[in-house]
Amino acid sequence: MGAVCSTDRRPIVHVLVVGGAGYIGSHVARRLIDGGYSVTVYDNLVHGLHANLHSEAAFVHGDIHDQVALRAALRATPHPEGTPVDAVIHLAAAKAAGESMINPELYANNNLSGTVSLLNAMTFAGVKYIVFSSSAAVYGEPRYTPMDEKHPTEPVNFYGFTKLMIEKLLAWYGQLRGIRSASLRYFNAAGYDAAGRIGGLEQQPANLIPLIMEAAVGMRPEIQIFGDDYETDDGTCIRDYIHVTDLAEAHALALDWIAANDDSLVVNLGTGHGISVLEMVEKARAVTGQPIPSRVVERRPGDPATVIASSDLAAEILGWRAEHSGAENLLKTTWDMYARLDR
Repeated sequence: MGAVCSTDRRPIVHVLVVGGAGYIGSHVARRLIDGGYSVTVYDNLVHGLHANLHSEAAFVHGDIHDQVALRAALRATPHPEGTPVDAVIHLAAAKAAGESMINPELYANNNLSGTVSLLNAMTFAGVKYIVFSSSAAVYGEPRYTPMDEKHPTEPVNFYGFTKLMIEKLLAWYGQLRGIRSASLRYFNAAGYDAAGRIGGLEQQPANLIPLIMEAAVGMRPEIQIFGDDYETDDGTCIRDYIHVTDLAEAHALALDWIAANDDSLVVNLGTGHGISVLEMVEKARAVTGQPIPSRVVERRPGDPATVIASSDLAAEILGWRAEHSGAENLLKTTWDMYARLDR
């Protein structure tokens, strides 16, 4: 059920999931409903899908910049139970690192201005809790791995910069307006609900595993491997992949924690180990039974050889573990979704 706070604060019952019709947001919304929360999804459906909406969640078609719609959703919720919103989960950010370097205006407007709009609406409505989907991109080039929360934050792309600035905004709104926040830093969300309860595929994916699956079903002719001359065992980059079910669990645990402790936190979410691009492609061929053509191309600028996040602090504070994030499960649950396509 919802988090129970100390006696001077009412328990969290109703959560507004901003971006809740998207890939990660739909899994988070489902986890919250499974846990007994009332949920309203707030989404402009630019990247979110009606197919991802849970039948028990109320839905508001609105934009994060629309103060009138946000305030209405927070204060006069359309949820059938009629309870006011107690907390927000924020997943409404543009997320492609490469695109952020080409179109920084989009990322400044959506990620930075959009978050200010959301925080202002929360302040107006008196909502004091927010869980933010941050990114390990705030760290930039790894100085050591696994990277923990003490690693310097020196983003190498504008996307990572916006995530770091949002974390700083949350800290200031915490100091000045009493808003308690959890910022969850992670890389490479992958996989799908194992029971097949999510209706739509991720829109415009940029991460390795969905691109592999697009090659497996013929949506693209091949998978490109950006460089095979890195200082790793097989020469390809190593990354840390987190199953979206584990991410959804972390969002719920973080929400419980900030409400119960009336405090804020910043934690990494990772497995503590990585897998190379070539290994992932080879495992995908075994899982799917498809040839999955691949071709090595030039390195992408700014791609570090190895990026792995430590989640020891999340384990200590939240009791969180990446229980579903093995490579085979990541690939199988994703393949189960793509194999439905009639192509």
